[in-house]
Amino acid sequence: MAEQGFPSQHTTTTTVTSSNTTVQTNIRFDALYIRFLPGMLKVGQIAFNLLGFISMLCSITRHFSRGEWFNTVAMGGFWFTGIMLVLYLFHVVEKFYRIPWLKIEFVFCAIWTVFYLIAASLACAAGSVSEANIVAGIFGYVAMVLYAYDAFLKFQGIRSGAIAQGDRVVNKSSSTTTSPAY
Repeated sequence: MAEQGFPSQHTTTTTVTSSNTTVQTNIRFDALYIRFLPGMLKVGQIAFNLLGFISMLCSITRHFSRGEWFNTVAMGGFWFTGIMLVLYLFHVVEKFYRIPWLKIEFVFCAIWTVFYLIAASLACAAGSVSEANIVAGIFGYVAMVLYAYDAFLKFQGIRSGAIAQGDRVVNKSSSTTTSPAY
């Protein structure tokens, strides 16, 4: 007979989580990447980086420190994002799937969001000197929003355990065992 306060049976639940990563390790060109949201974001980021850079080059304040900073941010974003786009288009990211691409891109996008906030604000602050600064600042703010949204998507991917390219299937199975208490 069981004592008072003790359960008459004991339940044990075991959860097993397994993941299966499927990648193709051959390098191949896939233009469909541009049609998906991450690809469209990268194309938009490249376009607004370039438009902001050209706009600042048209400004008479381009050789001032704020113009140089804006162009440094624009070209840094242009080259990093352009290289990442090429790596995704040719599935190099999928080939080297063990590299934490999402974390690298998340850190870059988060930093570039802050950099563009500063650079675009400085460019717009000099708008009374040159209208091209205002145009560059607007392009900078749009690029900032694109980088912020991309950082948000990368953060969600990191939290869910996704990989940058390829498929990862996570399977969870639970079993419950009930045994009598002695």
